[in-house]
Amino acid sequence: MARTGWYEIIRLFDAPREQVFAAWIMPARFARWFGPRFTGAPVDRMVLDARPGGTWRVTLTAEEGFEVTFDGVYREVTPPERLVFTTGDPDGPGPASVVTVELADDGGRTVMTFREHGADACEESRRGWMEFFDRLGELLSG
Repeated sequence: MARTGWYEIIRLFDAPREQVFAAWIMPARFARWFGPRFTGAPVDRMVLDARPGGTWRVTLTAEEGFEVTFDGVYREVTPPERLVFTTGDPDGPGPASVVTVELADDGGRTVMTFREHGADACEESRRGWMEFFDRLGELLSG
């Protein structure tokens, strides 16, 4: 049986929550922050069908042929305040983890609470998301 874990990340973004939510569901915006800095996320290789039961799929690419695909299914989509989605597990029939993103208005800024639980919820995953959210903050403030 796979081990499961969980963690939570809370970030404050200097942007309205509608803009933060849009950065999660609009491919051109998502491509600018999702992934480590050394990767790209080609929009033409991305699916963000942000509705309950819709799929998401993002392929990250880098030099020398590096390529990795992340995917899953949206479970809840409540604009502009909540997303719940799975992440795929290439070695098993079910999701490796479930992610919940909650966005709260803070006077024109947005408090994002991000939670991941499941087999992929580990320190390495948390560190990766922290870098992604640094990039998201740069996108929203720029």
